[in-house]
Amino acid sequence: MIKRKRVLKVILVIGILIGAGISIISAEAGLFDDTEVEISSDIAFFSKYMWRGFELDSDPVIQPGVYVGAYGFTASVWGSFDLRDNDDFNSEEVDYSVDYSHDFEYMGISLGHIYYDFPSADAHSKEFYVGAGLTQVPLSPFVTWYHDYSKEENGGGNGDYVVLDLGHTFEFEDKPVALELGGHVGYNHELFIDGNGGDVGLIAGLPITLSDNVTFAPQIAYSIPFGDLEDEDDGNQSDEFYGGCILTFSM
Repeated sequence: MIKRKRVLKVILVIGILIGAGISIISAEAGLFDDTEVEISSDIAFFSKYMWRGFELDSDPVIQPGVYVGAYGFTASVWGSFDLRDNDDFNSEEVDYSVDYSHDFEYMGISLGHIYYDFPSADAHSKEFYVGAGLTQVPLSPFVTWYHDYSKEENGGGNGDYVVLDLGHTFEFEDKPVALELGGHVGYNHELFIDGNGGDVGLIAGLPITLSDNVTFAPQIAYSIPFGDLEDEDDGNQSDEFYGGCILTFSM
């Protein structure tokens, strides 16, 4: 199992480097100027791994991703791996997703499917989602419903998660840096818990444009569970403060 985990890490790191290289080369050469194909990649480092109010890893993690999009569709591979392995979490994760998104004049929609693979736990989970939001109003509110339909004995959540995302970016004229503030309120119905609960997430980022297609963004975040997600007899989660940074390569 350890060997498999290392192989997965190597594959994703190679993928992120290839994606970054393709992004930079194609952007410089204008290879896709006449098409709608978009290739991007990122690699993140965080002090811990938080997901929908759950602490999935208390160790620092590395999280690479590669994304290919065309005509509104995006296929992606994303992973999360701990860097110390000092805790009891089996948090290694590789996600495969397909998304379709479209922006109308005043609103946007998104729908897709995610397959979660947890190699160190020999488990997996699957969910589909659909969302809609307003694009021309303050904070750009966006609501998404996720439904996990996997069996719990296979590692699935077999529940629902509905989340309202809000955010705003403050740009500074003639400056290569911006301030991103965001947050969400999520409602959890029996998704990896027995009852109902949810979480509030707050995040602040400082994206810095290093070149036309490379951005570096330090981030800090705070996660607050409530309801059965916080109950020590059910979700047993607590408030968590964490931070990190994301390096993004795009065309």
